[in-house]
Amino acid sequence: MSKFVKDLLTEDLKRRWEGVDNLILVTIQGLTANGNSALRKQLRDKKISLVMIKNSLARRATEGTPLAAAFENMEGSLAAVWGGEDIVSLAKDVIKLSEEKQFELFAPKGGVMDGSALTAEQVKAVSKWPSRQEQLSILLGQILSPGANLASQLTSVGSALASQIKQKGEGEGEEAPAAEAPAAG
Repeated sequence: MSKFVKDLLTEDLKRRWEGVDNLILVTIQGLTANGNSALRKQLRDKKISLVMIKNSLARRATEGTPLAAAFENMEGSLAAVWGGEDIVSLAKDVIKLSEEKQFELFAPKGGVMDGSALTAEQVKAVSKWPSRQEQLSILLGQILSPGANLASQLTSVGSALASQIKQKGEGEGEEAPAAEAPAAG
């Protein structure tokens, strides 16, 4: 490959990965053409990008970026996947697809999360974390729970007090006419 072509490919990778902080390296070697096409379609549907890369070009393209850690000790044929909602959802999608029978040759090899290199085992561990949406719902529940408890306690006391006042008011209303009746006679 000529230096001019390498420079063009390097610039293309830099452009694609501009603003990307997290990616996962996978192997897709051995997938049939139909399997590869089906895999790419499923990834596209989830807004995840996949590109086959030459390690030396990827190292040149990521030099000085947070993604550089992903390619430090990698060898062999690799593909990079990035996108999705966050690194956790990306890892969940990669692991889920790798467990499907038709994509058994698709497997994580490593990656990078916030500038730190990940091994294949760490990618599997990250896939078990709660996703961003799950974390937000947990946090929202924790924020709303004390308020809901306080509101229920305040309304239960107020409700009990209102019920007692109502009962007292109804009880006095019945006693008053009975007290007035003997005085009239």
